[in-house]
Amino acid sequence: MIVFAGALLLVLGLLSGLFLLLAPFGIGPATPGLTTWILFPGFTVVGYILLAVAARIGVTALVSRIAGACLVLLALGAGVALFVLGNALLSPAGDPVVLWFVLGLGLALGATGFAVGRAAADPIKA
Repeated sequence: MIVFAGALLLVLGLLSGLFLLLAPFGIGPATPGLTTWILFPGFTVVGYILLAVAARIGVTALVSRIAGACLVLLALGAGVALFVLGNALLSPAGDPVVLWFVLGLGLALGATGFAVGRAAADPIKA
């Protein structure tokens, strides 16, 4: 049950990050507000912790790497979006400051996910 809850929260956290990433372009049915800003890091971290606590070491390493990759992809998407908006290739439909939030948290949490995945995969060398 804890694994399912952790996976659900992790997915909801990543979806919150995706909604935040798409918000400045007016893409998608949702208009993210303060709740989404809080749920992105909150659900992502809590979901990962629940998964890591309940899973075996091998699964923890895999989940860490997958979550890290998804978060780095969100950060790269935010970086590309900032480049596009910064060079006036597109005009934003919303406030682009949210992209800085996704970029910073995506890089920080994504790099942490990769590091934990490496350490969990080979605890002796790490």
